[in-house]
Amino acid sequence: MLKHIVMWKFLPEAQGHTAQENMDITADKLKALLPIIPEIKSFEIGKDALHSEMSYDMALIMEFESFEALDTYKNHPEHKKVSAYVKSVRQARTCVDFWEE
Repeated sequence: MLKHIVMWKFLPEAQGHTAQENMDITADKLKALLPIIPEIKSFEIGKDALHSEMSYDMALIMEFESFEALDTYKNHPEHKKVSAYVKSVRQARTCVDFWEE
């Protein structure tokens, strides 16, 4: 399986919400994609528990069967809406995609 891992640092305030509220909104929006994008084979999302200097605020882990499936997810119109929202409430994003051995 292809693992898709994304981490975000959220702005303290954006779109009229706190960082914590925007994390909840982001998680809800991403979960809402599960029934409409069948290419998503597994899904995990969580907020940082340690809050260390190196920590990001939230992480997403998804699995896909292929790069084509990942591209379908990335280019899906509903994902693009979620992505646009997240871009407006985050200060940083990092990502890694790798094949599980």
